[in-house]
Amino acid sequence: MNSQKGKLFTEINITPLTDIFLVLLIIMMVIAPTFQSIDNNIAVPEINSGVAIEENRAEIAVTKEGLMFINGKQINEDQLVAELINIKDSLDKPEVVVKADKQVKSAEIMKIMNAAQDAEYKKLVVAGEPLSKKEQKELKEQNTEG
Repeated sequence: MNSQKGKLFTEINITPLTDIFLVLLIIMMVIAPTFQSIDNNIAVPEINSGVAIEENRAEIAVTKEGLMFINGKQINEDQLVAELINIKDSLDKPEVVVKADKQVKSAEIMKIMNAAQDAEYKKLVVAGEPLSKKEQKELKEQNTEG
């Protein structure tokens, strides 16, 4: 009998640890939607084909309300050229990527193009969402029928 009383209990009780992890998981699931970026509010137009956009470029996002963001920072239209000049040195290549909502007027895109030209950027890319293979096939069939 003395030998059983003298044994040490060496097992770990993981129930409290599991409770803590479940609470943390629930907290993260509730908080995660608040970390959405501004890009989720922009529905870019669809394009037939294209290439992937490289990182470390001047990225200008335009919402359907006309708000402009340079690399996630909101900016006024009259400050666009000055801000493009300021960030030019920190970029790998002097390129501007425009992510505009499909409801944005072409005049807004032209203002961005003119600002990029004034800031002496060499390349401007207008980002779009590629069409799926099925959508491309449907468009080709519609054009050949008509």
